[in-house]
Amino acid sequence: MLSALAADRARVADLDAQILDLEHSLSALRYQKQLVQERLGSYSYPVLTLPNEIVAEIFIHFLPLYPLCPPLTGRSSPTILTQICQKWREIALATPKLWRAISLTADIDLEQRLHICHAWLTRSCSCPLSIRGLDAPQLLEAVIPCRARWEYLNLTLFPAYLPAFEGPMPLLRHLDLAVSDEDITVTIPAAPLLSSITLDFFNAVTPTIILPLAQLTSLILQHVYRNEYVAILRHTFKLVHCELGILYQHNEPLQHDIELPCLESLVLLAGTIHTMRHLDDFLVPALRSLRVEEVFLQPEPIAALSFFISKSRCKLQELRLTGAKIPLGSYREAFPSTEVSFET
Repeated sequence: MLSALAADRARVADLDAQILDLEHSLSALRYQKQLVQERLGSYSYPVLTLPNEIVAEIFIHFLPLYPLCPPLTGRSSPTILTQICQKWREIALATPKLWRAISLTADIDLEQRLHICHAWLTRSCSCPLSIRGLDAPQLLEAVIPCRARWEYLNLTLFPAYLPAFEGPMPLLRHLDLAVSDEDITVTIPAAPLLSSITLDFFNAVTPTIILPLAQLTSLILQHVYRNEYVAILRHTFKLVHCELGILYQHNEPLQHDIELPCLESLVLLAGTIHTMRHLDDFLVPALRSLRVEEVFLQPEPIAALSFFISKSRCKLQELRLTGAKIPLGSYREAFPSTEVSFET
């Protein structure tokens, strides 16, 4: 019995010695860990040493080129920059240009889009705005208070949206407007910088759009009848680029050509089957680029193009044809000084 007690006492003393050794080892490890943590704490990542202004500029280049809009959420959204670290979050939230291009077309519910819209409008401060995807009255109501900052605007116009155009838009440069199937009248008020308009008359019933046509340099009309585009283009003296998506309508030849002295680029696309030579409507001496569906040139496309170029006395540099039946070589032989290509 006494020998067993003596052995246990010896065992306890041995264990105490091992514990003491381990405690010394742990103490040394803790000290080494502290040194390493101090070195890590004193280390500054190179990107975090950059001035805030440089970081903000890098952030801006992370986004699509303005006025293109990034997505509201996801890896390509500026919101991702607020989730990296506290410093980047502060810089991102203090950089208004990150939040100035807002695409409200997203696969999220309306309430969430409204919340994000209000947040981005606030963060953008006084920056001009690029806004697209206004497909609900609530979204339009959210952006109307910022109407004076609209620079690029894209929306489908319904009667309930008309109050949006009752005030001046001093910064508006481009308007992309799809007109609903309602008999409506909309007048674009004072917009001295407005130079580019895209109009889509899909299923529209006699829409009346009063525009500052005389100041436009770019105009795109989709789903438009001949009598409609003729009436509009008579007033666009400064137009440089024009694109028409033409619906079929039987018309007689015009008594007077549509004279566009500054037009350099013309696109004629067919919304339905055509037999008319719409190209004959135009007198465009400054034209350099033409994209046209061959159906507009029937029955003799090369002769029609030759007549058009001769009548306008333009020096056509680029010709792109859609739906062509005549071989490419025939066009190139007929127009050797013009770069000719086919498009599908």
